[in-house]
Amino acid sequence: MYDVPDTTGSLVDRLASVDSVVEVGVGNHPDIAGRLVERGIDVTATDIVEREVPDGVAFVVDDVLDPDHAVYAGCDIVFARNLPPELHRPTLTVANAVGAAFWFTTLGGDQPTVAVEREQLPGGETLYRARDSKALE
Repeated sequence: MYDVPDTTGSLVDRLASVDSVVEVGVGNHPDIAGRLVERGIDVTATDIVEREVPDGVAFVVDDVLDPDHAVYAGCDIVFARNLPPELHRPTLTVANAVGAAFWFTTLGGDQPTVAVEREQLPGGETLYRARDSKALE
């Protein structure tokens, strides 16, 4: 049987380099958001339906296909885990509109549909950086 490595720690370590993160499409897996809050990062999680999130994580119902830019304003990174290809460009558009970096991971063999820099993280996860703000370079 093949064991899939847990790469949550690697993602948290990388994202913890900034002050604030908005996680798009948190779904039923708010583990990264919760661990970032534990590290002192200001985190807002979004999804298209109401979701349970850990204490300290702000939650907002929002859809990146029809976003409320106020949700993302002032954040350093717009982040999404396992983001489907059809949401790459809309999420990049939101990040660009508010001057934030856009970092994401994909599911399995999905390839990015926007220009990215790839960063291989410990545990085998690939972090795609579609937009890095100058402050993060």
